[in-house]
Amino acid sequence: MISRRNIRVKVMQTLYAVETMEGEVKPGEPQKILQRYFDQTRALLVYLVYTLTEIARYAETDARNRASKHLPTEEDLKVNTRLAGNEILWKILEDASWQQAAKDCKPQLLADTELIKKLYVELASTTEYRDYIALQARDSKAERQILEYIFSTLMLPSEDYTNHVEELFTNWDDDCEMMNLLVLNYLQKPGSFNFNELLSKEKWTFSKDLLQAVHEKKEVTLDLIKPKLKNWDPDRIAVLDMILMQMGVCEFLYFETIPPKVTINEYIDLAKEYSTPQSGQFINGILDNIHKDLIRDDKMHKVAFKKK
Repeated sequence: MISRRNIRVKVMQTLYAVETMEGEVKPGEPQKILQRYFDQTRALLVYLVYTLTEIARYAETDARNRASKHLPTEEDLKVNTRLAGNEILWKILEDASWQQAAKDCKPQLLADTELIKKLYVELASTTEYRDYIALQARDSKAERQILEYIFSTLMLPSEDYTNHVEELFTNWDDDCEMMNLLVLNYLQKPGSFNFNELLSKEKWTFSKDLLQAVHEKKEVTLDLIKPKLKNWDPDRIAVLDMILMQMGVCEFLYFETIPPKVTINEYIDLAKEYSTPQSGQFINGILDNIHKDLIRDDKMHKVAFKKK
């Protein structure tokens, strides 16, 4: 479920952490750092889904609180709890992989109950919510749409909520677009993916291999990069730019299934987003020249680095 772009970001961040780490890097430490980045992504996804379920379930909490007033009004006694019985909601809550993920990540310890209440109150005042609770029968499309509405129209646009999430998860900016897609896809078919295996075996292998290739083939990649720097002192080039170029060269040489054009475009985009305004053009020029030289010298024979 995690895209290769996000994998490259995690590998990039791991390499940067290792490059700027004080002291000697212990064997296996880079892979542990990479795993922690993926664990953060899983925890973020679990927290977003947890918040969504808690807002929906707050209908029952609201009904109990209002009915327990010393002098409840007729309106207090007739709070509609239809949302708490939403069929999609209960498919999520009964999903074994969700239950295990929630047990592991403990999102309830991070939750802001006042913020959940605030979002529910906002929801209860909307036309979409009133139309939903007015329905006479359960309709799968309506059940899904109200949860999508809560997530896409109330949670994500809420500055209070996104600020809250940013304080909890440093990876929010990196993962927010992917999280949006994952949650909406999950609502289409609850139980369709395993919260405990967000990274397929194939993608985890790609992640580890890319990390290991950049580390083990550093001399090889630098021998190709440095001649292209012309008047640039390698020591003065941004650490992140050098890491991105090394990753790109490793993909050229050692990853058979990735077309070079895809590699170049991916690292241009990452440079623009994570490095300096000029980095995209700079990295484009270096990688493109290296690619042309490899083809000219008949060295563009992609072979997994472990086989070399």
